[in-house]
This record gives sequence, C-alpha cells and structure tokens, in this order.
Amino acid sequence: METFVLAGGCFWCLDAVYRTLEGVDDVVSGYTGGTVPNPSYELVCTGTTGHAEAVEVRFDPAVIPADIILDVFFTLHDPRQLNRQGNDIGTQYRSAMFYQGEEQKVLFEAALVRAGELWDGGIVTTLEPLGEFYRAEDYHQDFFAKNPGQGYCMAVALPKVSKVRKAYASYIKAA
Repeated sequence: METFVLAGGCFWCLDAVYRTLEGVDDVVSGYTGGTVPNPSYELVCTGTTGHAEAVEVRFDPAVIPADIILDVFFTLHDPRQLNRQGNDIGTQYRSAMFYQGEEQKVLFEAALVRAGELWDGGIVTTLEPLGEFYRAEDYHQDFFAKNPGQGYCMAVALPKVSKVRKAYASYIKAA
C-alpha cells in the first residue's frame, strides 16, 4: 500500500471522489501543513493555523497506478485558484501535495507537469514536505456518503464525483 496526502479545497470532495476508486483502501480527512498541534475544524477554519484541509489516500498501486491517483486530484479541483476552491476561501483550502520522501516528490512534480498541460493558466498547487497529519473529527470522515442530501454535497461534491466517474470509468468500484 502507498499513501498520498493531498489538499484541494474542502476535504469532503476529495474524500467522496477517492472512495469511489478501485484500489483505494482508505481515505482519512484531516489537517496538515500548519503550526498548531492537533487543531480543531473550527480553529483551522479561522485560517490562522496554517493547516490545509487534506486527505490521506491509501491505495494499492498494483490495482490503481499512482499517476492515476494524482491525475484524479487535478481533475477534481481547479489547481489555478490560490487559497480557494469556488466559494471556499482561505489558506485552509489551498491546493497542495504533501510528499513523504524524495520518491513521492518526484511523482508529484511529474503530476504537476501533466496538470499544466491540461489547465490553462498558472497552476498554484504547492509541493510541501509532509509534517504531522491530524485526523479530522469523526463527522468529517466519509461525509458525502453519510450526508448525500446535504446542500454542499449536492451542489459541490456530487458534480466532482460525477466528473471523475466519467473521466476514470475503468477505475470506479463496482456498485
């Protein structure tokens, strides 16, 4: 198994998308990239901790290649938006890839190059060394599946899930 830590706006969307993919064993929503130990959601939302809402994606590269995990990341959010995704604004919603070691950094750099070929305009996604990852509160875990009728899920997460399902149909888990 391999684990990537990625941030691209609200973690609910990333969580919802990655859970649909074959070979993804687990997705954990959490906070990383900041300076405050064990922050709460409320504190992260103030934008003062330096943390990003992120997901820890654990997957089997023999089932789904690492490049696909990373290309999905650049499909499900707009990497040209600095410190925001849509109406979610603040550094906690930044686009970032948190690498664990030189090998991941090289994979992430290659994914940035591929993304640059797909998106017009400058990509603002940062590459940051992974520090401490703090698991978000339980109610944030698998939020989309637990709250499918919630307004944000319907308006923001569902279109992202649908977009990835269409673009990566061969990697979607059977129902």
